[in-house]
Amino acid sequence: MRQVIPALACWLALVGCSQRIRPAGRAPAPAAPAVYSTLNRHIVNALDAGEGDFTLGALRRQLAADPANPQVRLQLAKRYRELGFPDLALEHARLAAERFPDLADAQIEQARALRAMGLTAEAAELLEAFFRMHPRASANVPAWLGILRDELGQWQAGEAAHRAAVAMAPERDDLYNNLGYNLLKQGKHQEARKALERALELNPDSRAARNNLGLVLAATGSGAFEAFRRAGDPATAHNNLACALIEQGRYREARKELESALAYNRNHPAALANLRLLAQLDGQHAAVSLRQAPRSSWGRFWSAVWRKLAGFEESGERPQR
Repeated sequence: MRQVIPALACWLALVGCSQRIRPAGRAPAPAAPAVYSTLNRHIVNALDAGEGDFTLGALRRQLAADPANPQVRLQLAKRYRELGFPDLALEHARLAAERFPDLADAQIEQARALRAMGLTAEAAELLEAFFRMHPRASANVPAWLGILRDELGQWQAGEAAHRAAVAMAPERDDLYNNLGYNLLKQGKHQEARKALERALELNPDSRAARNNLGLVLAATGSGAFEAFRRAGDPATAHNNLACALIEQGRYREARKELESALAYNRNHPAALANLRLLAQLDGQHAAVSLRQAPRSSWGRFWSAVWRKLAGFEESGERPQR
């Protein structure tokens, strides 16, 4: 069963830790009939030339007018990466780095383009070398280095990078969040909790830190649901707790949490996906016994009125607790 969990990641219906963000690659286009091939080529050429995207075209014109401006070139690189052209993004980032070798943003954009191309190890080596030569350039350099090390499963090296980032910018909640996530993955739950609680002191509205704290509390056995609940609706909170329990192999408890999630929202996509995953793991049916979420007497009254007058069928979100 342990082999299934890495292959099928739990669905968290929330804004997760920044480390888990993956740039969207350009999906391969299906084979087109010959009559459309020329038109498709013109569309791609227009996009490559900056004519198919207003922002891209504007940036290209700015760069033509001011080719020595590194920020415009880096904005252009970022836009190419967002559109699914990391190779073009890399070329522009490299040109900026060659002209301004001390510019941290140029190195980070190169690393992000390499990462988007699947070259995460090369991206980490690039930032590692730059950080050694420019240890005070920007807290974003060790922050991204830590993210890349984490993605490579190099947790201890990632921790060192995250701690360096926090030391350089102790007022940033996102850096404490990333450190907390790294410590969680290493099983250092108490240290992770302290880092995430510090992130929430700096930014009480951080959903990423709130949800990562929920994962820590789920691993230590208390207060997890309350943390998840403060970050989202009840259905999502129960689903996220179920996801944490699945990762711990606590399948019976996870199934109960999914029952609660689907009682609030029987069409909750993440809960349904986790239910299918759970069925593969515990060998039981991909179904749960739905119980209706608690509602106030006024809620039950108006629900009955609507059913009588309009034949209303309830689906979707249930009232909050």
